[in-house]
Amino acid sequence: METRNKNPVFVSLASFIFLLYSFPQFCCAANDTIKQGESIWDGGSLVSGNNSFELGFFSPGNSTLRYVGIWYKFDSEAVVWVANRNKPISGRNGVLRIEDGKLVVRDGNNSLVWSSNVSGSSNGTAAKLLNTGNFVLSRDDSIGDTSRALWQSFDEPTDTFLPGMRVPVSSKIGEFQPYISWKSPNDPSPGNYSLGVDPNGGQQIVMWDLNKGRRRWRSGQWNQQFFTGVPFMRNNATTLHGFDISQPDENGTMYITYTASTPGNFRFQISWEGREKQSRWDASKKKWDYLQSEPDPANECELYNFCGNYSTCDRLDRRRCICLEGFRPKSQAQWNARNWSGGCVRKIDLQCPITNGTAVGKAKPDIFKKSKCTKLPDLATLLPSEGDIDACSKRCSENCLCIAYAFIPGIRCMIWTGNLVDMQYFHQGGSLDFFYRLHHSESDRGRKISDLEIVIISLVVTGFLVASLWLLWRFRTKLNVSSKPCCKDNDVAVFDVSKGKSKEFSTDLSGPADILIDGNQVHAPELQNFDFSCIVTATNNFCEGNRLGQGGFGSVYKGELPGGEQIAVKRLAGHSGQGLEEFKTEIILIAKLQHRNLVRLLGCSIQGEEKLLIYEYMPNKSLDNLLFDEAKKAELDWKTRLSIIEGIARGLLYLHRDSRHRIIHRDLKASNILLDAEMNPKISDFGMARMFGGNQNEANTVRVVGTYGYMSPEYAMEGLFSVKSDVYSFGVLLLEIVSGQRNNSFRSFDHTSLLAYAWRLWSEDKVTDLVDPCIRDSCSPNEVLKCIQIGMLCVQDSPAHRPKMDAVMVFLESETATLPTPTKPTYTSLKAAVEEEYVLDGQEIVSSNDVTITTIVGR
Repeated sequence: METRNKNPVFVSLASFIFLLYSFPQFCCAANDTIKQGESIWDGGSLVSGNNSFELGFFSPGNSTLRYVGIWYKFDSEAVVWVANRNKPISGRNGVLRIEDGKLVVRDGNNSLVWSSNVSGSSNGTAAKLLNTGNFVLSRDDSIGDTSRALWQSFDEPTDTFLPGMRVPVSSKIGEFQPYISWKSPNDPSPGNYSLGVDPNGGQQIVMWDLNKGRRRWRSGQWNQQFFTGVPFMRNNATTLHGFDISQPDENGTMYITYTASTPGNFRFQISWEGREKQSRWDASKKKWDYLQSEPDPANECELYNFCGNYSTCDRLDRRRCICLEGFRPKSQAQWNARNWSGGCVRKIDLQCPITNGTAVGKAKPDIFKKSKCTKLPDLATLLPSEGDIDACSKRCSENCLCIAYAFIPGIRCMIWTGNLVDMQYFHQGGSLDFFYRLHHSESDRGRKISDLEIVIISLVVTGFLVASLWLLWRFRTKLNVSSKPCCKDNDVAVFDVSKGKSKEFSTDLSGPADILIDGNQVHAPELQNFDFSCIVTATNNFCEGNRLGQGGFGSVYKGELPGGEQIAVKRLAGHSGQGLEEFKTEIILIAKLQHRNLVRLLGCSIQGEEKLLIYEYMPNKSLDNLLFDEAKKAELDWKTRLSIIEGIARGLLYLHRDSRHRIIHRDLKASNILLDAEMNPKISDFGMARMFGGNQNEANTVRVVGTYGYMSPEYAMEGLFSVKSDVYSFGVLLLEIVSGQRNNSFRSFDHTSLLAYAWRLWSEDKVTDLVDPCIRDSCSPNEVLKCIQIGMLCVQDSPAHRPKMDAVMVFLESETATLPTPTKPTYTSLKAAVEEEYVLDGQEIVSSNDVTITTIVGR
């Protein structure tokens, strides 16, 4: 009864004091420090003094298991260190404390799950979470002093390298792999990939595939400025990286460090899927910006030794893998099937005989071939004592085991005594020279020809030429040009039936010529003329089975020349009033253009009303044939689609800026993008193209041509066209490639065009819904989002707001470029009105995706 009469305030205070002394584990540590006798239970944490890092218990992803780790205070999902990654805790009863001078983690059953690696014991220790993210255990008199630390998390990292960390590099240590990826996004236990350093043959960063027991990627050797095999560092060596390697200490150990050149939070992480990612926190956007990712998932050349031994990988070369000169594919069949893993072997074995590693006998010495390679071969031996390239060359030449050498400033002499592996060529950032050993017969110097041999060869060649000329003159009247399978002579007959005679047309590639088309003389550039009968034979008399498709002015047929070369023949329909001007334009224009992403015009054939254009044959036909076919579009994975987008952009950039004349295509669409055997895109159909003068930026036409859905507003409405007209068409085409849907035939609820639908998704932050379902699970989200944003920028109403193609290329190729925010394309809502307004002779002529508009006349 007396208890009930007690003051309730007194009882509460007494209870609080009792709990405080009865349960010391609930005593709170300082904000960033834990001392002997203090504990951090699940739910509590330490926070660094600058409020950047937090230490405590966490569960990754959708896991319910608990771990002790360190993460960024502003992004709890960005975990940089895990203590008990091998022994997670079930339930939320874990605790972190200091016992006998050591940091320990115990579960709810008081079982030890992790302990810091400290020898001996001490009762006067404390641990502090520093502003760098380093958790340091030291004695009470030196709290936070890393130079006197008993233990620190930076010495036992998990998967993340932070500024301030030091990675030891020493030949005594050898390959050092301190960073190991997580098992999965929800499992921080040691995964399948590790990251570390290899001190041999020039220090470099290496990633290992632990399951396969081999290297997955490497950075290339350090040259005191950057890692030579990382394009991002090569191109930004003086501004965007802060790596350094210290001088050797008394034990011969050096340390790789990183100091950010600009303020901000940087991190380097080996992800669970095996990629080294460098990222920087963007406080304004509250997200991580990824500066680089190695190996680049879009570049298979980054994978270790992708092309095999003695082969260089070049992502921009259509062959992809190229054997070194003097070598051939080990298996030509595999090589033809684009399986390069077998690499290359020597055409001729080396001459240098070996006895105890030195040459013997009177064998002619091997030669050394100079080669340019931006990522030098792996597994080199470093000889820093050789002071210059001559000494390095001499050292290698005198050793038959040495098959290559290089002298690189900042690295000095490197020699290779094993196979040359993992070579790569970059097109930016400069190249490095190295020299590899070949049999002396591979020398391009050759032996000196004697004066007598020169005289004999000269007489033989002169006699042969005289005899050939005499025979040609003797039988010139008997030559029947038209009977040849394909005319390749400099003078070929072109018939003009309307005048009843033939006109000689010179196809000499050194200069232009004139062609007579329907009584009009057309000045033609350097162009090969084919005999009409040859093309009739090649196409089997234009049989229906060889017809590839229907163009705006006739049909296109597949053909095969007598030599086996396949061709595509565009035939102007004789009854068509459309296409004559386009035919002339292509003859005059396209032969001047040479680019890997433009279709190549091989020649033409004109006989009476028959007018033919002969192109190189594209086995995969046009892009729309695959992209808009539900049964075939799966052949276009995201990697192929991105390559097609980049190829089209490069072709347009050439037309707009790099060709001899500025060219506006005016009819860029999916059906005018042809695909070769390797899915490389080639822009075709230049019949509607226009050539600009050097200072001309815009023109006006009364003859609007093109295809609805791809035509820019200013062109369709006012007849104004410029390079920005093509940019608009490119934007539409880019969105079609990403979505797998036609702009013109798109229907979704109240949206009459793909552009309107794309803008709605963009404005609602649901733009990933635009991605073609067949690539949605396999594509790179960052790449897709970037491409969609580029497409939206290109289809803006105002030409001034659209980027030029050189800016588009920078956006596509850069991982760090900041893209502007697009504005709403209102032109998409005018489509119905436009279709009703433009008529010719009272009949609607709105172009389909395959048929182009010839002339537009206002009502």
